[in-house]
Order: sequence, then C-alpha cells, then structure tokens
Amino acid sequence: MKLLVVGAGGREHAIAKKLLESKQVERVFVAPGNDGMTLDSIELVNIGISEHSALINFAKENDIAWTFVGPDDALAAGIVDDFEQAGLKAFGPSRLAAELEWSKDFAKQIMVKYGIPTAAFGTFSNFEEAKAYIEEQGAPIVVKADGLALGKGVVVAETVEQAVEAAREMLLDNKFGDSGARVVIEEFLAGEEFSLFALVNGDQFYILPTAQDHKRAFDGDQGPNTGGMGAYAPVPHLPQSVVDTAVDTIVKPILEGMIAEGRSYLGVLYAGLILTDQGPKVIEFNARFGDPETQIILPRLTSDFAQNIDDILHKRPTQLTWLDSGVTLGVVVASNGYPLDYEKGVELPAKTEGDITTYYAGARFADNSRALLSNGGRVYMLVTTADTVQEAQEKIYSELKNQDTTGLFYRTDIGSKAVK
Repeated sequence: MKLLVVGAGGREHAIAKKLLESKQVERVFVAPGNDGMTLDSIELVNIGISEHSALINFAKENDIAWTFVGPDDALAAGIVDDFEQAGLKAFGPSRLAAELEWSKDFAKQIMVKYGIPTAAFGTFSNFEEAKAYIEEQGAPIVVKADGLALGKGVVVAETVEQAVEAAREMLLDNKFGDSGARVVIEEFLAGEEFSLFALVNGDQFYILPTAQDHKRAFDGDQGPNTGGMGAYAPVPHLPQSVVDTAVDTIVKPILEGMIAEGRSYLGVLYAGLILTDQGPKVIEFNARFGDPETQIILPRLTSDFAQNIDDILHKRPTQLTWLDSGVTLGVVVASNGYPLDYEKGVELPAKTEGDITTYYAGARFADNSRALLSNGGRVYMLVTTADTVQEAQEKIYSELKNQDTTGLFYRTDIGSKAVK
C-alpha cells in the first residue's frame, strides 16, 4: 500500500512513522509535512491541508490506498467529505461528525441530550450576558472560545475579573476571530485530567491506552495554555475501573448519539476527561489524535497500525496489541515565547538515535544545507519508553541537558504527577 497523511506536525510525524513500519506499506507521503520527517524516510508533498482538490488529485495519481487526516481544521473544512465524494477513502470524521470539536456548544448540547457527564455551562454571543453569568456563578470558572483556537482558546479563570476579561477579549476584541464569536462558560471541575482515545467506525470502536497531557507552558502547570508540552502513557495511577466507567458512560453514549443524529463517526475520537468525585466527566471532545499524546501512544502499539486502520475503514474486526508494561514519556521542546510571539530559525540539535525518538513538529532545512532550523512554536519532541515514569524522565532529561537548546525551552516536570 501507498498511504497519505495530511498535516505537518509531530502528530503526523508519529502517524507516518508508525504506518511505515508495516510490511504492507511501500511508501508514506505527508502533505505538507516538515523537513524533519524526511530523516525517517517519510516523503513530503508540497500541498497545503486546505487544498482539497490538489490532495485528491495526488491521491488518485499516486494510487493512494487511503488517507489519514491529522489536523482539526482540515476536518472542520470537510476534507473527508470531499475525499469520499471523489471515491477515495479517508480516515477521519465528516464535517458534521467533527462538529464535536469545532463547536464546543454543539458538543455540550449533545452531551446534555444523551446524558453524558460534563460540567454545567452557558453559551453566549453577547458580552454583557456573558459577564452577568460569570458574576452570578463566581470563580474559579472556565471560559472557552466556541470554535477552533489551536488549543489556546480556553481560559481557566481563578477570579471573576479574569473570566470577564477573557470573555471581553473573545467577544469584543475578536481575539480568536470567528472562533470566539460565541463563548462557552463552564463550571470549574476539580480532579485529575487524562486523555482517552478510541479508533472508531460507527458503533465499532477500540480503546487506546490512557495518557496525560501537560497543557500549561511552564513547570507546575503555570503560564498560558499551549497545544501541549509533553505527555506520558499509560497513566499508571488511574484504575482500569475508571476507564471502564468512561467507556460505558461517555464513549458508548456519544457514539450511539452521533449515529442517532445522522452523524455516524469515523476516525479518532479524543475524550479529554477529568476524574471528579462523581466519576469521570468530559472536559472536551476532539475529532482527531491529540498532539503530543499521539507521539507517546503509538510507540506502545505492537500490532500492524496500517492493517488496524485498513480493517476499521472497511468495518472488519481488528486486533490492536500494546506493550503490557512500562511507560512511554515525551517532552516537547518549543521556541522561546511560545505560545505567544516567537522567533524562527534556531539551529536544532542532531536527531537522536537508539531508544530516544525525535518527532519533529516545526522544522525546516537551512538554505543550501541539511542543518535543521526551528520553524514553529512547538519544534520537536523527545520520546522514550522505560520501566517507570522516573526512569523515562531521567533518560529524556539527561539527553536534553546534553543538547544545545539555546533559543528553545521545555518543561522539566513532565510526568511528575505520576511520581508523587
């Protein structure tokens, strides 16, 4: 098989690298990808994710068996619908199914309709109404842009003033454009957050190992929200009973609800969950693999990923097998200033070899040389597997200390919640 992955970041690097491990896969193309991927024999295609017609033509001309769609904005733009109308298979939800991610209000409404546990909320497009609701509810409280905002449209406000300012920035100052034209304001839920993924086709689904992401920019969960600064899997202190409850009360009902709504789901479903005193509740749904969770979950897969996806696409039963011990941990290295303004063009350390894997997110070759330079907010991620979280941390952070990370930064406490 020849396969195409749509996207450019570390998530797509991990997906393509895993697909390429299959003996059935001859070549893997990524559009548009980034130059760091080529160090793993992944082939880049200079077509942007919004160029659906060009991507479809490439898939037809190159006899692509199927396409794996990575980013949320491509799914929200209906790329899977366009591929299917052209007679091509793509792994990802339709635009209507992906509304679980691209409209937080839609996700909340469908959760209420089908009795799925989540935070109490209100949705507002008028600032004065939002302000009144915040003042009535008090703090802490959570303010979210309704639409896609690159993982940055969520403010966990510790005071009423912070929440009102967040609502003002979204509704009046147009901070996130159309994505913030409506806001969802939620009660603050206390508990431990974790990520639960499923590979889905309608009522057929397969649960992946639990993972824990670290969204804040700095150590101790300080600083602004980012797309994710590191993660580990599985979450060793999370009982299987919690996962079973989440499957029964969240995953099954949402997939059944989507079928009932005429929006049958295909692709990766991400449930961002929090373990409260009342059990697991939904913080958000995403309609695709998370980044950086993909980079630490897929290395744990021991079955043929390409075969697994091919089976699910064709509604055949499949068997996913996983490492049954140890933990996989990864740390993101980002450009100074991320997630706000940052510079590009910092020379990057050499790609790691051996039992530490480098996944590239924002990297390009320097003009006239093979030196890799930073070309984004999140630049690369180091991932390893070890017997314990502590051992994995020691391996990654020892490697990072030996690298020249001038102009870059990373958190030094990824996985520490599991160590306490």
